[in-house]
Amino acid sequence: MKITQIEAIPFAIPYTKPLKFASGEVHAAEHVLVRVHTDDGVVGVAEAPPRPFTYGETQDGIIAVITKVFAPQVIGLTLLEREVVAGRLARTVGNPTAKAAVDMAIWDALGKTLELPVSELLGGFTDRMRVSHMLGFDEPATMVAEAEKMVERYGIRTFKVKVGRRPVTLDTAVVRALRERFGGEIELYVDGNRGWTAAESLRAMKEMADLDLLFAEELCPADDVLGRRWLVGQLDIPFIADESVPTAADVTREILGGSATALSIKTARTGFTASRRVHHLAEGLGLEVVMGNQIDGQVGTACTLAFGTAFESTSRYAGELSNFLDMSDDLLAHPLQIRDGHLHRSAASGIGVEIDPEKLTKYRLDK
Repeated sequence: MKITQIEAIPFAIPYTKPLKFASGEVHAAEHVLVRVHTDDGVVGVAEAPPRPFTYGETQDGIIAVITKVFAPQVIGLTLLEREVVAGRLARTVGNPTAKAAVDMAIWDALGKTLELPVSELLGGFTDRMRVSHMLGFDEPATMVAEAEKMVERYGIRTFKVKVGRRPVTLDTAVVRALRERFGGEIELYVDGNRGWTAAESLRAMKEMADLDLLFAEELCPADDVLGRRWLVGQLDIPFIADESVPTAADVTREILGGSATALSIKTARTGFTASRRVHHLAEGLGLEVVMGNQIDGQVGTACTLAFGTAFESTSRYAGELSNFLDMSDDLLAHPLQIRDGHLHRSAASGIGVEIDPEKLTKYRLDK
């Protein structure tokens, strides 16, 4: 089970429409496919999505750090030495999605070697999750129409609404339009991507106080320490920390400092090894947990699903598992299918996906 090679393959797949949120917008999934090879001939895969607006990572930077820094430190270790891998990757500051992809590809290779699903290796709580869909910036009628499509076509009934970049009244009008259209048939929560001030955030939440929101996520900047604590103290729903908690240490600071009361776990950011630490910390502190999405493709979504189905707390709420629907294509030989508002994990070993070699050849950028 020794690791013999690590590949970092850039690829680009256009989105069917630009994805817009407070910290920026993206027009194509310019991601990196990471493959970990072993001396047994097993190949583990994972996906690293660059998010320069959030973590400062770029596609070229992810490739460089994996091939030039991480691979030399990891090659020669076995798939069971995951803590050794984590310690060596931790020597390098930042690069969260690059580290996460290497970690998850190792877990995938381990699952394939043992002929067991990663979800069962992690905990094996369930085989499915309810799906939450992200609605990006647009006019109220357009966003309502997209929600209608998701309900009718996929049975999705939980929506995360992107807010925070525009005037408060425009964003609250969208959320109100969604609630008026669907009533109590759907669950709603909002994500500001740190786009409002603390005062704007409180004003918005007061305007939406009658809309029965599940959560509020990252409404204002994490570095507005006093404003954020003040805001969280005014809210009567859980305030989710996301971009502000890339590590377990950050979780501890945010929660004990009174700057958040719930967490978004993103395997694209913390892999499986560090996500497990964050999960156990959240469980010990009694925090609500949502499985977030880093605008992953289907490989990344399968990783989120594998972790989310492993534990009771991570499968309690709908997971953000549908962003791949905005991509014009993907890399999988057998695409993921959302049915009746749920995504079922594969019973296959590892994370349960197979890369289509023809699609990879079509979309890879290093040809």
